[in-house]
Amino acid sequence: MQIMKNKTMAVWLTFLAGPLGLHRFYLYGFSDPLGWVLPIPTAVGWYGVQRALELGQDDQTSWLLIPLLGFVIAACALNAIVYGLKPIEKWNSQFNPDMELEMPSGQTNWLTVFGIATSLLLGTTVLMASIVFSFQRYFEHQIEEARVISQGVEKMKP
Repeated sequence: MQIMKNKTMAVWLTFLAGPLGLHRFYLYGFSDPLGWVLPIPTAVGWYGVQRALELGQDDQTSWLLIPLLGFVIAACALNAIVYGLKPIEKWNSQFNPDMELEMPSGQTNWLTVFGIATSLLLGTTVLMASIVFSFQRYFEHQIEEARVISQGVEKMKP
């Protein structure tokens, strides 16, 4: 007997615990490889946050690792939106194939809509913050390197 998978539960699980792969286990079972792989970039990104807290914002490795966490969170938020907007017939045919196509598990209710809106709002915010953080750190590094080069050129002038 297959367990009926609820769309609202999937949306919230994807949004809240998606970076740990829990939504994949809920929808596809424990044999899903992506469910086992998703915690790796999440942990690597979290390590970047820890590096930035310990070593300061000038740590170049954290510039690369922190956005990875943001991109994983944003991708899970996008996935939650896709799940939430899936029509009831497609939801049930994909995730509840042994059930009738009109079963209530694939229906969209207000909790689903609220999950979609929350995913859109916070997912977009995290994505933009990750991009801004990366570019800000990169351009600050370029400015610092330009200062070093210009100071070296000034010392060489007679």
